[in-house]
Amino acid sequence: MSIVATLDPPLRNLGDGFQVRRALPAPRYRTVGPFVFFDQMGPTRLPVGKGLDVRPHPHIGLATVTYLFEGEIMHRDSLGSAQVIRPSEVNWMIAGSGIVHSERSPPQARSAGPALFGLQCWVGLPRSEEERAPSFDHHPSTVLPLTEIGGTSLRLIAGTWQGLRSPVRTLSDMVYADILLDPDARCPIFAEHVERALYVVRGPIEVDSHRVEEGRMVILETGKDVTVTAQSSARVMLLGGEPLDGPRHLWWNFVSSSTERIDQAKADWRAQRFGRVEGDDEFIPLPEEPPAAVPVRYP
Repeated sequence: MSIVATLDPPLRNLGDGFQVRRALPAPRYRTVGPFVFFDQMGPTRLPVGKGLDVRPHPHIGLATVTYLFEGEIMHRDSLGSAQVIRPSEVNWMIAGSGIVHSERSPPQARSAGPALFGLQCWVGLPRSEEERAPSFDHHPSTVLPLTEIGGTSLRLIAGTWQGLRSPVRTLSDMVYADILLDPDARCPIFAEHVERALYVVRGPIEVDSHRVEEGRMVILETGKDVTVTAQSSARVMLLGGEPLDGPRHLWWNFVSSSTERIDQAKADWRAQRFGRVEGDDEFIPLPEEPPAAVPVRYP
C-alpha cells in the first residue's frame, strides 16, 4: 500500500479573513520525521490598511521554517534579526534554549491589502541540540537547489534529496521540498528517508493509483517508492526524515523532551525573562487556561 493514512486538516479562521489549515499535529500522526507542526497560511488577501500581525512570542526546543508562495512577511527576533521573506525564500530560525520573534506584514504592503499564502512548519530538535544557542538564517531562492525534468520542478528547501543538499543548516536527517508539476507530469518519490509525507497545496494529484485532493496530507509507506501524477497543474510539498530520538511534548509555542523544561519556559515567559524584539513592545501573553503538554511522539 503506497499510502498508510490520509489527513484532512481542519480549516480555521483566525479573523480578518485569515485562514490556516493545520495538518500536524494530527490525532493519529503527530509527527512526520522531525516535523511536529505544519500550517498552511491562506491563500487570502487581508483588508486594505491591515496585515498579518503576529506579536512577539517565544519558542524553545524547535526550529521554525517559513516558506511563501505569495506575499511577504517581516521577521524580527530577539537576536536583532530583521528580514523580509518573499516567495520561494526560506527563513530558518533555531529556537534552541529560547528566542522571541514577531511576524508582520511590511508597512509598504498594507496599503494595497496584502496577499498571503504560504507554509510555516516546526521541526523538533535532537535532544542533544534542544538547548543550543538560538540562531536565524535567511536563504534567497537562488541558493536553493532546483532540478527540472519532464514537466516537473523540485526546489529543495531543507535537507537532502537524490544527491542534492540544501544550504539550510538542519540538525537532523530530513527532507523538505516544493514540487511543481505540469498537467500529466509524473514525479517519483523515492524511499530514501525513513518517514515521508506529501501535502497537496494545489491539486488534485494521484499517488500511484490513489487520488489525493487539494489540502490533504498523505503519509507514505516506509521503504516504498511511489509516483506522483498531476491531473492538472499541481503543487505538492514533500516532507519527512529520521524520526525524533524519543518522546517530545508540545505546549503552546514550546517543544521539549522534558515537561519540566516546558514548565520553566512558561514561568520565564510569564516573568518576561526571555529576550525582547527591538522596536516591538507588544507581546502575546501566556495562555490563561493552558492545555496540558501534549506528547508528539512516542519511542
